[in-house]
Amino acid sequence: MAETQAKWYVAHTYSGYENKVKTTIEEAVKNRHLEDLIQEVMVPTEEVTEVKNGKRKTAEHKLFPGYVLIKMVMNDDTWYIVRNTRGVTGFVGPESKPVPLTDFEMRSMGVRTTEDVRVDFGVGDTVSVLGGVWKDTAGVITSMNTSKQTVTINVEMFGRETPVEIGFADVKKVN
Repeated sequence: MAETQAKWYVAHTYSGYENKVKTTIEEAVKNRHLEDLIQEVMVPTEEVTEVKNGKRKTAEHKLFPGYVLIKMVMNDDTWYIVRNTRGVTGFVGPESKPVPLTDFEMRSMGVRTTEDVRVDFGVGDTVSVLGGVWKDTAGVITSMNTSKQTVTINVEMFGRETPVEIGFADVKKVN
């Protein structure tokens, strides 16, 4: 049950404290047996090739310095644990009220938010968009990307068909 309620939140940290915050939260979760409430803590990184003094070396860089992503069920206890972790300055959101990231936002950062999803639509089917800029727009699926969990549909824009990529969760099949 908790699995369906868990969402990704962003905690702001002191710069350079990201990995320490991640470790501290993971230890608190383990010690308090809260694995079902705080499910994953992540510091997104990328490998970058640097050239210094004529030598190439690969280094890992934080994609979002000063931020830690946390997949959790938000309640008073989990909020308190994260908020009072040394190095955490607060959650990202208006007036420090945590706002969960959408699946689309997580996917755009290259993070898979859901496991393999079975869908009731395929290439050639007509779907309706459920949210976002293209809400209530209908289009025919021209391609599907299961790893990104997106479909490409053609929508009419400026008098011509234009391909648009939309997440699986944001479309439904039109009968």
